Order: sequence, then C-alpha cells, then structure tokens
Amino acid sequence: MATIYEVSELAGVSLATVSRVMNDSGKVTAKTRHKVESAMKELGYRPNSMARSLASNRTDSVGVLVPMFSGPFYGEILSGIETELRAAGKHVIITAGHSDKAIEKTGIEFLLSRNCDALILHVDAVSDDYLAKLSRGPVPIVVIGRHIKGNRDNCINLDNELGGYLATKSALVLGHKEFAYISGPLWKHDAHDRMEGHKRALAEHGIEFNVRLLYEGNFQESSGSRGMEELLRIGQPFSVVICANDEMAAGALGVARERGLEIPDDISVIGFDNVFFTRYFRPKLSTIDYQISGMGQMAARRVLQSVYGWKDLRVQNMFEPTVVMRSSVKCKTGR
Repeated sequence: MATIYEVSELAGVSLATVSRVMNDSGKVTAKTRHKVESAMKELGYRPNSMARSLASNRTDSVGVLVPMFSGPFYGEILSGIETELRAAGKHVIITAGHSDKAIEKTGIEFLLSRNCDALILHVDAVSDDYLAKLSRGPVPIVVIGRHIKGNRDNCINLDNELGGYLATKSALVLGHKEFAYISGPLWKHDAHDRMEGHKRALAEHGIEFNVRLLYEGNFQESSGSRGMEELLRIGQPFSVVICANDEMAAGALGVARERGLEIPDDISVIGFDNVFFTRYFRPKLSTIDYQISGMGQMAARRVLQSVYGWKDLRVQNMFEPTVVMRSSVKCKTGR
C-alpha cells in the first residue's frame, strides 16, 4: 500500500503540501495540486480517513434526525440535505425520532457519539429549552421547522400560520362559507400554527370557526380517511375541507369518492405541502407550496457556511408559503 511519503517523493513536494492538497486547506497552486493528485493516482494512494479526521479535527460527516422515513415529505427534506452536502464532499448519518421525546434525545446522542461535525434536526417533541441548551454545546446544530430563541441564524422555518391562512383565504375568495378542517396533531408547532392561520382567515370574513367540523389527525393518509368519514357522519354541511397536509388530503379524497361524492362539485379539498403526487390526482389537488427540498438544502448550506467556512453561500432562513390552485376547489361566486 502506497504511503504519503511516496506521494511526496513522486510529486517532488513536501509532506505538508501533500497534506494541504488532501485536506483542501491552505494555498496550493493548480500546477502543484495536479502533480500531487497525479502521483496519488499513479501510486493508487487512498488517504486514511481516520488520520485526516485527527489532523483536521473534522469527520466530514453531518448527523441528520427527522421524525420518520416514510412518506414523501421527509424524503424530499433528506434529498435536499444530502444532495447539497454530497456536492461539497460531506456525508450524512441519518436517524429517526418518531416524534417521541425519549427517542429524539436518544437519536441526538447517537449522532453526537458518531463525532458528527454538526447536526441538522427536524424534531417535534423535545423542548425549545433543550434545543437552546444543545445549541450552546460543542457541536453546532441547525433546526428545521422550529424557531429557537437566540439562535435565529441556525433555524430554517416556514411561516406555517401564513400557510394556513392562505389555504383558507383561497377558498373564501371563491365564495366558500362552510368549512371543515382536518388538522395535524395540535401539540406540534406546525399543525397548531396552520390551524391558527385558518381561524384568522375565517375571522376576517366574519365566519365562526366550527369546532364540530374539526378533526385532529396525525399527518398520515389513514387519519385523513378517518377524518373525512367522521366529518360526513356528523351530517353538518360543508362545501370545502382544508387538510393540514397533502397525505391527509389524499385520504380524504379517497373516502369522498367511495361515498360517491364528486370533487370539487360536491366537496372541495385543499391540502398543504405540495408534495410531488398532488399533481397526479384527478382532479389535481390545490395545496400550499412548502418548498420542502429547498429547506433541506438551506439547512445543509448553513452547516457548510458556519462549520466548514463556505462564507459565499446564500442561506434563506424563513420561507413564505404560496397557494398552488389546481382543480380540486370549486368557484361558488358565479365567476
């Protein structure tokens, strides 16, 4: 097996220069870099990752924790993170927290034990105080979907309250007045904020929030199905159902069709997230665009910027949702 000393001799440069090329640190001319890389290739030299880690005090790995691996939402976030980091020569170690405080903490400890250079966390159950304390530790963290006081630069957020407002407002301007709502778990920050936005839009139009037409789901398709079944069972009329994510909207649409209801003639449906499958529904689902992959990309960029010194990267900390109006909502104003 070739050694760094042999690379140095073949390239005709010092050991320090070879080290700078391998670690991409310090100034090395293009000509010198080419000589070193050519020598490494000729000798079949492969740098020892452990030795490089000891020398640079970096592992070039980033820990990522998300609530779960199932469903398109977290797949898009992970893709955004991994694509950005891989392009920068970094690797990810991924685990799931399952929206459970103990499991989230165990997952974070696991990632810390792997000597990750930084952590990207999408967590639901651990407290803001816990995250604030963690952010003061030796390993930098970036948080997706939460605002941690005093750590704004390391938080990547969507304005969920505005998203909930826009979803309902888009139906109000089309003449809808009877609303049902399928929420996510209301102890979660995003679900709570989306419903608050829904209430704000109703209040602006003088419409009272009807708690009887609220079903609290869990962001999964099956709870959207159960929610629509329950809302129809109650027997109180509604012309539109706002769903706090697209997966629950998919479940709600399925039940409506099973009951012989036409979308949007009998019931209009609006989702949230704009995941890829919403474009293939019949009718296509109206929804709120989350820019999911972009948020993952920005979390990765913040790590590259703050941990690895890539100062020229632009990082967007707050995302604004937008309405994607398709054909699952009926206009009732006569226009």
